[in-house]
Amino acid sequence: MTKKDFTVIIERDEEGWLVADVPELQGCHTQAKTMDELIKRTKEVIQLCLEEQKEEEQKPEFVGVQIVKV
Repeated sequence: MTKKDFTVIIERDEEGWLVADVPELQGCHTQAKTMDELIKRTKEVIQLCLEEQKEEEQKPEFVGVQIVKV
């Protein structure tokens, strides 16, 4: 199987949980208390999302993250 890189955005919520979101896969996110567990769960959820995804679906392309000062 061909490996693919995915961009993962990780944030810490107000209760201390680490939350991972994969922008390239709609609805693909998970959470954990430690970074090691988060990465493990993120790999699992990516695999699940890929299995559910239809081949013909148009996938958004992740472009980047910007910091905007106001």
